[in-house]
Amino acid sequence: GGDDWLTEESSFNPVTPYGISKVRVEQDVTQLADDNFSPTFLRNATAYGVSPRLRFDLVLNNLVAWAFTTGQVYIKSDGTPWRPIVHIEDISQAFIAVLEAPREVVHNQAFNVGRNEDNYRIRELAEIVKETVPGCEIEYAKDAGPDKRCYRVDCSRIIQTLPEFKPQWNARRGAQELYQAYQTVGLTLEEFEGPRYQRIAHIKQLLSTGRLDQTLRWRTQLPTSPKIQPMSV
Repeated sequence: GGDDWLTEESSFNPVTPYGISKVRVEQDVTQLADDNFSPTFLRNATAYGVSPRLRFDLVLNNLVAWAFTTGQVYIKSDGTPWRPIVHIEDISQAFIAVLEAPREVVHNQAFNVGRNEDNYRIRELAEIVKETVPGCEIEYAKDAGPDKRCYRVDCSRIIQTLPEFKPQWNARRGAQELYQAYQTVGLTLEEFEGPRYQRIAHIKQLLSTGRLDQTLRWRTQLPTSPKIQPMSV
């Protein structure tokens, strides 16, 4: 998306298989809308925040984890990409607002979920984390370059259409919440960089140990292998 603001009417330009799958689902489901089926599409900004099944492959969660466990706010890009972010509690509030809204307001509509002021460059998020976690410094990966996942999202529609949706979080408050949570549980580098908390790495582990077959389905007859801890995401 570059530096341009993207609204719900902007052209799609997915750059990952994940993004392509999201676009295809929305394009197919919107054609099914009728008097008996009323879909609404919530295009969430990148989530962050503490939850019972925490994910570390999310930018703010990840940067705070690096800072807390290593003393470095580790950036794998050159820091220039734009990224909209939104707290998981605000995402939940958006779903509630849509479910309680009059049908004619949300029927077959798409909404960008977040706030315009919560579009940050990655380096800006890194600075916020540095100011939140005492004694840490920003470190760029040696091969750091531009990230093709760069986009700024205009979230005006959901704010104007659903006045009940009132986002409460910003990056600074979210970084403080994450830092406090990591302190409480005594997070280690091995935990957050390991397969338990990262989806792709966890799936690869399940495949390698025979828990999943090549179609990513659970095997009914499990091979003999060490016990695998259930994934938290």
